[in-house]
Amino acid sequence: MRSRTLLTQVLAVNTLLVCATAVVATVVAHDRFEDAASGRGLLLLALCVFCVILLNSLLLRRRLAPIEQLVARMDAADLAGGSGAPWRAAAPRRASREVQRLSERFDAMLQRLEDERRLAGSAVLRAQEQERRLLAQNLHDEVNQALTGILLRLEATIGDAPDSLRAELRETKALANQAMEELLRLARQLRPTALDDHGLVAALESQVSDFGQRTGIVARFLPRGRVATLSDEHQLVVYRVTQESLTNIARHADAQHVDVELSFAERTMLRVSDDGRGFAPQVAQDGSPRGRPGGLGLSGMRERARLAGGRFSVFSRQGDGTTIELILE
Repeated sequence: MRSRTLLTQVLAVNTLLVCATAVVATVVAHDRFEDAASGRGLLLLALCVFCVILLNSLLLRRRLAPIEQLVARMDAADLAGGSGAPWRAAAPRRASREVQRLSERFDAMLQRLEDERRLAGSAVLRAQEQERRLLAQNLHDEVNQALTGILLRLEATIGDAPDSLRAELRETKALANQAMEELLRLARQLRPTALDDHGLVAALESQVSDFGQRTGIVARFLPRGRVATLSDEHQLVVYRVTQESLTNIARHADAQHVDVELSFAERTMLRVSDDGRGFAPQVAQDGSPRGRPGGLGLSGMRERARLAGGRFSVFSRQGDGTTIELILE
């Protein structure tokens, strides 16, 4: 009986009780029934038992329906946090006080779970940013100084070197200069100094301009509305989502034009659009194109947005470009 529903179990027990009561009543009153009357009495008794069982079934189904609704909500809850748990759904209708309390406790448990997940995720992101900051500082202070010393030594050596070596030394110097520029670019990507020094709009404008120069793609930055004051966390989310989106476009989209739009109104919205090859709708959901698991980084961007209390959406079709949208309330 354990594998059956609660409704079936209670109804079965009540049916047994009613039948047992009917049998006892029949035995006690046996001497009052004659042959014909006994048949009519048994028929009437059976009809009464049937009506009692039917009424019992209807009442139990009505009273247990809120529990079934609550179980359905529990089954629908996304405990992994991928799409958000439906704890704001309406409480079961016609629920008893106990079921209402159980529903409220379940909602509170889901809310605590989401809050704890968000705090843990934010701590991880802060640790990642701190590690990026330290790495960028080491690249700038240590490796960059070493490359600068190499360039100065090469410059001094070129003047004293014989003519047969000067061309090769100049080529080596050019390679060292290229390495230094790439190093500084990586350091800026790891920790955008423009975001700290000049704010989000200037940092995005610099990022988009650098992307266009580096890739040859026509890229426009379109700020709209009066610039709102955003928290450091929200600024960093907008910057990182833009950075990852542009990286995806450069690697996979084969695009000719890119628009990065940042609008401020009742909410902050970032929209990155390209006219590239696009991808299948299912990739927009899991971010894993066939043969390249997780290659688009969409899950990471979606997780950043969720931890910041925002919404992340991807609109794309094969051959029709891609639009990535981030909304922060």
